Amino acid sequence: MSENPHFARSALARYTPAEFVAMVERHRIAYHEKKLGQLFCDGSAQQVVTMLERECGEAGVELRCGVRVSEVRSADVDLGDSRFVVQTSVGEIRCGAVIVATGGLSIPKMGATGFGYELARQFGHAVIEPRAALVPLVFAPEDCRRWCDLAGVSAEVVARAEGLANDRRKLPPAFREKLLITHRGLSGPAVLQASSYWRAGGTVQFDLAPEGKVFAALRVKNARRDAAAAQNALRDLMPARMAERWIQLATEKPDWTNAGLDRMERAVHAWTVTPEGTEGFAKAEVTAGGVDTRELDARTMESRRVARLYFIGEVVDVTGWLGGYNFQWAWASAVSAGRVA
Repeated sequence: MSENPHFARSALARYTPAEFVAMVERHRIAYHEKKLGQLFCDGSAQQVVTMLERECGEAGVELRCGVRVSEVRSADVDLGDSRFVVQTSVGEIRCGAVIVATGGLSIPKMGATGFGYELARQFGHAVIEPRAALVPLVFAPEDCRRWCDLAGVSAEVVARAEGLANDRRKLPPAFREKLLITHRGLSGPAVLQASSYWRAGGTVQFDLAPEGKVFAALRVKNARRDAAAAQNALRDLMPARMAERWIQLATEKPDWTNAGLDRMERAVHAWTVTPEGTEGFAKAEVTAGGVDTRELDARTMESRRVARLYFIGEVVDVTGWLGGYNFQWAWASAVSAGRVA
């Protein structure tokens, strides 16, 4: 996802997922595959951190932890290795290149700030407005009264953000994953994925029964047609509490004619929610938006405005889906910059 979705291709081609997996295997880290091709350590993710630290050590990287950077500016005189001056809490550092890998605004309790965006603007770069992505959605009060007492209930759905009513130029992708009802709204992988495409005022549509026809049995000759029969049919496709609530809300004005069953069938395949908002950066897994890619070299991540200044990873206007895509963008963009910086 990006204002320029083709920008990421060059870096992703330069450093592929297979290359990262090869490094994991070289460090003899055992892993396994879950659904959708996602890979997880058999042990702990700390193994990956340790691997990266070892790689840094072998490359001669000097790590300075607990150091606060307060300012980055161009040196008064460019002397090759003194193109930039970095002011830190332990003194001044002069260097020939700066790579900004500060991430986005997501999860501020882990230290996330907008410093990277401020730095980009300082050097004349445009910044696409950052927004929370891969984030739980918050119900409007009316929907919360209907559903939030079912917090903890989950179901497999197909979710799609419909966007703003006046922006139908491109239909966002649909995601078949789990939906989770929370005490404030909706979460789960399907919702997190769809949230990256949602905008304030837009809707999210859910197919609550992606396997197919729900109420076909009620249309058989002499079949029972009432709320209990409809609830039993829906229970085969979702948790009982959710099925009971759905039928309760759908049959406030019961209509058990064929036309009524058709309407109920369509409704269960197109449950449309207008979220009041999101849980914000505090709960967002990533930040969408960022440094405008039009002002970066796609092959090297170097600024087109300031020589030897680079922006990589989440601080750039490139955001991936759930499932490792944002990690891969971090690795690939870093490699692109590191090979030339």
